[in-house]
Amino acid sequence: MALNWHIDPNQANKVYQRVGDESQIVKQIIEPAITEVFKASTPKRTAEEILKQRSELKAEIDAQLKNRLSSYHIIVDDASLTNISFSAEFSKSIEAKQIAEQKAKQAEYDALRAKQEAEAEVNKARGQAEAQRLLRQTLTAELLQKQAIDKWNGQFPVVMGGTGALPLINIDPAAKARTQP
Repeated sequence: MALNWHIDPNQANKVYQRVGDESQIVKQIIEPAITEVFKASTPKRTAEEILKQRSELKAEIDAQLKNRLSSYHIIVDDASLTNISFSAEFSKSIEAKQIAEQKAKQAEYDALRAKQEAEAEVNKARGQAEAQRLLRQTLTAELLQKQAIDKWNGQFPVVMGGTGALPLINIDPAAKARTQP
């Protein structure tokens, strides 16, 4: 931690008489205040929160130091958190936890996407089933005959098997009359 500070110019004489020179001010007042404020502020947060909420922690420490040191006529210009570090194992465990959280969020997203795709497939199948049901209701031999004629390109097949009748196209008007009720 780094602390930028200065003595209130109007009270400098009192400070030097009561405490001493700059090194004594640092050892007797500033260092204990920093230690106390830091120890009071950090246990309120988990290590993860300390890393994620660094600016909030800095603001809290800054405010508490300003308040605490003002009674000694010391003005805090700025408090900076210069190096927050943990053991290598602890840092790795924090990183592993964050990776696990990201994977869990990705899995949740993937599951939601799969569910939406499945619902879309079900809706598509329902639509196709309804279309087929409506088609069955309106499908007649005459409609099939008309569709076959509409699609016919006018050419007969080169090879025909069986009795020689053309598939799907019944061009015999007498057969049509026999099939109608």
